[in-house]
Amino acid sequence: MSAQAAPPLPEATAVLRLALVGLPGCGKSTIGRQLARRLALDFIDSDAEIEKRLGMSIRQYFELHGEAAFREVEQAVLEQICTAPASCVLATGGGIVLRQVNRQILKERARVVYLHASVSDLWRRLRNDTKRPLLQGDDAQARLKALAREREPLYRDVAEFVVETGRQPPAASVNTIAMQMEVLG
Repeated sequence: MSAQAAPPLPEATAVLRLALVGLPGCGKSTIGRQLARRLALDFIDSDAEIEKRLGMSIRQYFELHGEAAFREVEQAVLEQICTAPASCVLATGGGIVLRQVNRQILKERARVVYLHASVSDLWRRLRNDTKRPLLQGDDAQARLKALAREREPLYRDVAEFVVETGRQPPAASVNTIAMQMEVLG
């Protein structure tokens, strides 16, 4: 009896999760939507997913339950998105990198791009914002600077590459990311 070669296994379709991280106002949602269209992938905004789960805005949840409770929900939503067998472009919340477990999930289950903009460019975009709970109250610009100092090293730690988004139009950032993804394979 002769041994026959087993038929080749079908190639597994790779799941591409491209996660965008960065400070509030850097363009994660805007660039993410455009990038998803360009790459023919689904777009997921983790903050929108969180609000669906909570049945209220993030700002309301912060006011009722505080930041620590919010970070628990944020982690659960990230885990859910990053274990789903679907490719996507994911716009994360600005504080997603604060928890080590979230940084680990992102490193292991996504290609991560840090969208960087200077604090002055971000402030120009956000100075009239009323939705972001961490940028409300007196001296929101100083708070934004503090967030940048705290989070910058964490964004850089988790990211495979950095794209400057401060003064360039979103389409230019999309092109840069798409080209970088081709290089990385």
